[in-house]
Amino acid sequence: MLHEIMNIKINHIAKIEGHTGFMASVIKGDVKSAKFEVQEGIRLIEGVLVGRHYKDMPTIAQRICGICPVVHNLTAIKAIENAMKIEVSPETEKLRKVMEHAQFIHSHALHLFFLSLADFLDIENDMDLVKAYPEQTKMAVKIREYGMEIIKVIGGRVVHPLTNEVGGFKKVPTQDELKSLILKAQETLPITLELAAFFRTIKTPDFSRPTEYVCLKTKGEYAIYDGDVVSNKGLHVDVQKFEENFHEFQRPKEIIKRVMHDGKTSYMVGAIARVNNNHEKLSHGAREFLKSLNFNMPDYNPFHNVLYQMTEVIHCVEDSLQLLKELTHANLENAITKEYVVREGSAAAAVEAPRGTLYYWVDIDEKGYIKNVNIITPTAQFLTHLEDDIAAFIPGILSKDEKAMERKMRAFIRAYDPCISCAVH
Repeated sequence: MLHEIMNIKINHIAKIEGHTGFMASVIKGDVKSAKFEVQEGIRLIEGVLVGRHYKDMPTIAQRICGICPVVHNLTAIKAIENAMKIEVSPETEKLRKVMEHAQFIHSHALHLFFLSLADFLDIENDMDLVKAYPEQTKMAVKIREYGMEIIKVIGGRVVHPLTNEVGGFKKVPTQDELKSLILKAQETLPITLELAAFFRTIKTPDFSRPTEYVCLKTKGEYAIYDGDVVSNKGLHVDVQKFEENFHEFQRPKEIIKRVMHDGKTSYMVGAIARVNNNHEKLSHGAREFLKSLNFNMPDYNPFHNVLYQMTEVIHCVEDSLQLLKELTHANLENAITKEYVVREGSAAAAVEAPRGTLYYWVDIDEKGYIKNVNIITPTAQFLTHLEDDIAAFIPGILSKDEKAMERKMRAFIRAYDPCISCAVH
């Protein structure tokens, strides 16, 4: 028999980026409230950027996150380039796309294997996971190493890259370095497919709640680096109109700015959104893996986000290999930054981060100093949706004992892959 009144409180959600807790109130089986308690202080990065020279912005912004610094760096760079009307070479864009693929590879591999997998196998201790699946652990590590090697070679170092800047790159990789990355990609691809075959056997909880999926979309490719903002509910707008359609708000006593579509509807971003909206543009191996999962589209089960991350890892390994091959036939000197005019302007940019669409808007004066900036991160966008989802999920697990309920809720939250450091930027 269900309790008349039940208060659920989880003081700390382990194995996510950052610190947060969760609490819910249930009366006669009806969830009256479900709320996250962010346990980190606000960092005020946007305020730090105001008054700084535009060249400082990508370097500072990438400090928002140690897991996904590349996408913060590139989104800041793209916003500045859009504001000052700077065009970059095709070679520059290809190098940036390879870095974005690398960002997805190492972040997804970390989350889907080391942070979420144990939840689906009912393993409490992560050391037990490593002992039970030593070969798969080695695969996940090798896949991450490939992603990190790309960022090191192209960006100059693994965390907080050094070479990419407004207008291009300070330094580009040599042909020998590119060929070495190609060999690494060719070694990594079969490992990735083997790990994916293992994930195909994972059983996920049965839960579904119709939602709006938002991501970038562009012609001819699986949109990660560029595109318009679209949703499965018919939205299709230029990135420059993002803030006309998605509105930030702040609840009393909260430090995080949340985001709603049209100020009233929660929505989901990330791998599950991208695959739902753009699956036909995945690479061949990724499409084959997706087909083998036998999921019906649209798929509204948030637990499947982990399997869609695996789908994207395959895509990013395959597409990075193709781009690296193309770059061996390109003149990479074209990616070295050329002179450009510093001018006044304001503009937005968006790039897909592993956890969803990352949005930057910047306003720059005629001398190149930042007058204003706004950063909207993926976790800020999906946090309200996560609360709505878990409120719908809780009634289905109320019959379980307290420990089992808590374990299921932790698994649910981790499947979303939240990044609290980004959210409190």
